[in-house]
Amino acid sequence: MHEREYQGYDIIGDIHGCANTLVRLLEQMGYARTQGVWQHPDRQALFLGDIIDRGPRIRESLHLVHDMVEAGHARCIMGNHEFNALGWHTPGPAGSGRPHVREHNERQLRQIRATLDQFADWPDEWEYFLEWFHTLPLYLDMGEFRLVHACWDHGLIDAFRGMYPDGCIDVDFIQESVYPGTFAYQVQDRLLRGTGMPLPHGLKMTGRDGITRSFFRTKFWEEDPQTYGDVQFQPDPLPEDIAARPLSDSQKAELMLYGPDEPILFVGHYWREGRPHPIRPNLACLDYSAVKFGKMVAYRWDGEARLERDHFVWVDVPRWG
Repeated sequence: MHEREYQGYDIIGDIHGCANTLVRLLEQMGYARTQGVWQHPDRQALFLGDIIDRGPRIRESLHLVHDMVEAGHARCIMGNHEFNALGWHTPGPAGSGRPHVREHNERQLRQIRATLDQFADWPDEWEYFLEWFHTLPLYLDMGEFRLVHACWDHGLIDAFRGMYPDGCIDVDFIQESVYPGTFAYQVQDRLLRGTGMPLPHGLKMTGRDGITRSFFRTKFWEEDPQTYGDVQFQPDPLPEDIAARPLSDSQKAELMLYGPDEPILFVGHYWREGRPHPIRPNLACLDYSAVKFGKMVAYRWDGEARLERDHFVWVDVPRWG
């Protein structure tokens, strides 16, 4: 919980190495580069994570966001890509049989390759940023609004807060996350990746990102869902026959709900498309696929208790942003 320190906050979605577009967005919101750091006279930027991977200017993006945070002009929470980077470099726990927490296979390399390539000539900088990622909390609770990269789970966050009061993880947490079912695995999977449901009959889908999965991402705010399609929340639509499939009572019981009377919640992560708008009066996703030539989106919060459409601002991402 934080006392309000600024006249307003600008919450910014996933960057993914699109530094030039981030500069355009900051300029559009009245930020200026002063003494080498982007800043606003009376507002603070809040980043939803996923600064790295995929885009053309990852190193520049990290320097920009890092410098704003260190100077007090921004805060940044961890995204799943920062967590993945830590797992790529963190040794696996003793007895796990893994050289690293995140396996060095082609699928995982595909996600981090652009980052590793762009830091190849600056290994000391990359080591520094890996240490800096440990200072990024998994969530921010600002009282009147909240930030988490993918999903706010009260039970997990309350338990995590008791163990990690500053919201930041350590090496032990990263290593524990290797094992499905552990507390660390549940926390990072839910907060940084969201809720999901297995596809029926062992089916698998290959998404537009080229990755084949046996589950799909689900909404965590639907109050009375009846079918698979009612809870789907991902860029790749379900086949019509699966979308129409009724949910069982046990599946409904397992779904979590971020209630309509909760404080405003901002998330990234989900690769949305179209014109930015609230999902619900107290819920907004600000990831509009910037690195895939969509939009880089921010929400300008000025104290309102419910989201307002005209507080969304964005820039379209050219090739390359």
